[in-house]
Amino acid sequence: MTPIRLYTWSTPNGRKASIMLEEVGLRYTVTAVDISKGGSQTPEFLALKPNGKIPVIEDPDAGRTVIESGAILLYLAERSGTLVPGAGDRTLEWMFFQAAHVGPMLGQLGYFKNFAPEKIPAAIERFDKECARILRVLDTRLSHSAHLGAEAFGLADIMTWPWINAGRERLGLDFSALQSLSRWFAAVGERPAVRRGMQVPAT
Repeated sequence: MTPIRLYTWSTPNGRKASIMLEEVGLRYTVTAVDISKGGSQTPEFLALKPNGKIPVIEDPDAGRTVIESGAILLYLAERSGTLVPGAGDRTLEWMFFQAAHVGPMLGQLGYFKNFAPEKIPAAIERFDKECARILRVLDTRLSHSAHLGAEAFGLADIMTWPWINAGRERLGLDFSALQSLSRWFAAVGERPAVRRGMQVPAT
């Protein structure tokens, strides 16, 4: 099998793809796309992904380019026959929850807290409160299930964990009082493939 080509950077969305590739054991090469220097806005990258966001994968053997992190995870699950969502589990629901709520809200909080040229207290407060609510939602789900999509580790966990990690490390989100979320976060973070995937790309 020709290695999958991964175009990525050290962001929560980028880490979803590298963790997934490590989990399913497919060979891959890495092209680091430095988004801080406009690497995702070059004509070459935009030809792969017109939205100008990482990650992207190319599968030479299948002649496929796949964009959007959730679609990449589903494609790699099917390609490898590993972590394929079960018919009766809730993987897709919690993948969509991450894409619609976790990533966008933590991303907005990160912008207004860390990158906005002007600190706007009302915006920071609004997204702080929404992120706290989202963490409680995840905690409630995890009080009923070992993992987000099902009892077993799966795609919804890969989708969500890098964002919760970034929220803790970069945004100062404290969920230590949320026992189920804390238990899940620690367990997923101990997985060898997660640890390896979090080092990609080596920047």
